Amino acid sequence: MSAGDEKDGSKGLPCPFEKLRPSQLVRDDTFFMSLAFNLAVDAWRIDEVPIGAVIVRAGEVIAAAHNEVERAKDPTAHAEMLAITQAARKVGDWRLNECELYVTKEPCPMCAGASIMSRLGRVVHGWGDPKMGCMGGAFALHELPGLNHRVTVVGGVLEGPCRDILRAYFELKRGNDNLGTA
Repeated sequence: MSAGDEKDGSKGLPCPFEKLRPSQLVRDDTFFMSLAFNLAVDAWRIDEVPIGAVIVRAGEVIAAAHNEVERAKDPTAHAEMLAITQAARKVGDWRLNECELYVTKEPCPMCAGASIMSRLGRVVHGWGDPKMGCMGGAFALHELPGLNHRVTVVGGVLEGPCRDILRAYFELKRGNDNLGTA
């Protein structure tokens, strides 16, 4: 196995972004978003879209995931969906009222819906997505009238690094795709 190979045999992709090293002394939104960002770095390294998510309950991380769409060949294997599933198993209930989701990019329609349906208490995202974001970017799904659950949404936590890693990844991928086309 070469230095660029991962444990499962897939090729690694060098990531120019360093992992963050947040202080354990202040476990605030920035701390938990740093953990999600570190998962985004891990996603990049296995050539997945660099989005990471953690779910916190009573100040403790109970779930952590990054995108695995390509590896799993599953269009629903978004970081948020995987973390919500992990959290529900950990809690022993599908209702995650007392939990907070930290994710590096504003949730898409599927993930925003899952955040509402799982009754998350709060969603904190890094970079807002004006094209596909459904928690205030392109659309505010969580504000639809008639919903029986309201999730609180906070955006812009570590926005710069969360935006920059996604932009850099897609610039690299588009550059590589353009190299192979006539």
